[in-house]
Amino acid sequence: MKINFLIVTIMLTSFICTAQQDAQYTQYMYNTINVNPAYAGSRGVTSIFILHRTQWVGLDGAPVTNAASINMPINNSNLGLGISFVNDRIGPTVENAATVDLSYTIPTSERFKLSFGIKTTANLFNLDVNKLYPEHQGDVQFQNLNNNFTPNIGAGLYFHSEQTYLGVSIPNFFETKRYDDNSVAVNKERMNLYLIAGHVFDLSSNVKFKPSMLTKIVQGAPLQVDLSGNFMINEKFVAGIAYRWSASVSAMVGFQATDNWFIGYGYDLETTKLANYNSGSHEFFLRYELFNKFNKIISPRFF
Repeated sequence: MKINFLIVTIMLTSFICTAQQDAQYTQYMYNTINVNPAYAGSRGVTSIFILHRTQWVGLDGAPVTNAASINMPINNSNLGLGISFVNDRIGPTVENAATVDLSYTIPTSERFKLSFGIKTTANLFNLDVNKLYPEHQGDVQFQNLNNNFTPNIGAGLYFHSEQTYLGVSIPNFFETKRYDDNSVAVNKERMNLYLIAGHVFDLSSNVKFKPSMLTKIVQGAPLQVDLSGNFMINEKFVAGIAYRWSASVSAMVGFQATDNWFIGYGYDLETTKLANYNSGSHEFFLRYELFNKFNKIISPRFF
């Protein structure tokens, strides 16, 4: 069932005006580079990641997100490098972000490492007011924005071993107001604080279990808490469930098709009244990793 686009646009624009948040991901445990720059190079190989997310299918103007990234360690140093691109469409707005991440890792014990990361981002924001259907077409408060450019910086910490990770990050330190003529702001991008954690339990020689958590805190929006649990079977098949606090439940599956290729899919079902107007959210991703005879893994990393 579809709602009139005007109603949806009002809903989404009201949300945007209150507090623009970063794009959300159900399978954040595979896409950590987009929220924490300290993750860059932590897998020890060149990792290429592509994701497509269609949120609230059947709801006109609902978010659609495309993300692509590559991250790698730099030679045999303690440095890691990441490059990411995100295209996020919500109602009448389109935002494109290009990001460069740099990390530095130090060993803290035989098992654990601590990584520090910095993130630089270039954002291009577009607003098509024709999709808002303003009552007065010549209203000076409603003007198109084309490729409105804003830079940003962020930072993160990532404490990890082969089985455990804990991270904290702020991808964007600068709070950006767009289209704020006459004290009217269509879009306010605030600081998003992320906390992530996870641990892999070896239940048997063939089964691993990984509970994980992502918490996002942003002023002007409800606290977001994502809890998930994934099982890996025979180091090939991954299946799990997730719960986004007061928002949705999710099912996730993945398959290590080859040593290089990992394929994943997630489905979200809303637990709010919004469930009456959409058929859920879909998220697909591909990860390709480049190995050589020196860094070829014996078993797949779970994160």
